[in-house]
Amino acid sequence: MKKFLAIWVMMLSLTVTTSAQDYRFEVGPALGMSGYLGDLNRSNLFKHPGVAGGGVFRYIMNSRFAIKGNLLYAGVSGNSKGMDNKFPELRDYEFSRSLIDLGGQFEFNFLHYGMGPRYKNYKRITPYMTLGLGFVLSMGGGNTGATFSIPMGVGVKYKLKERLNLGFEFTMRKEFGDKVDGLSDLYGVKHGFAKNTDWYSIAMFTVTYEFSKRCTKCHYVE
Repeated sequence: MKKFLAIWVMMLSLTVTTSAQDYRFEVGPALGMSGYLGDLNRSNLFKHPGVAGGGVFRYIMNSRFAIKGNLLYAGVSGNSKGMDNKFPELRDYEFSRSLIDLGGQFEFNFLHYGMGPRYKNYKRITPYMTLGLGFVLSMGGGNTGATFSIPMGVGVKYKLKERLNLGFEFTMRKEFGDKVDGLSDLYGVKHGFAKNTDWYSIAMFTVTYEFSKRCTKCHYVE
């Protein structure tokens, strides 16, 4: 985690002098697949895949840096059948939950993303890194839990046309509490955030449209 944050600080310092894009905002739908890692699934991220979808909104700071907001739904599930680990009293567990994820993330493009004159060195495709903070509401099994999360991941963007973008993103989301699966301390040992076992992932495709053109000339009016 510390190395990941250090890389981010270095990336952000490189974005200050990059040129601005023609439009300030992007908005569009997202659709994909969700996965779960926790007490009932230790290794196979997509052992019980779920459906994920929602919407994303970006503020485009420049060709290298953007701030993204998301409102997403994700279904997660799991069970202890076939697990090597055995729970006390040889009990079996299973769950199915619905997650509502509201969050914001910073994005760093490895290339100058956009379309324009050749001398600006824009690229129609770029990989990127993302890191942020989210709020997650977990529902199912007769109970509801809420917690914060840290989404981190990578993606790729491709500019289909001047204002139309296609993207794919994979993020892992670390929970601040043991709320995703609705199960906690199954071995009778309490633990906090550092050793919390709940993670979930979202792999999603996005289609976004840019709007709100930037002013290319400044006019002084008294």
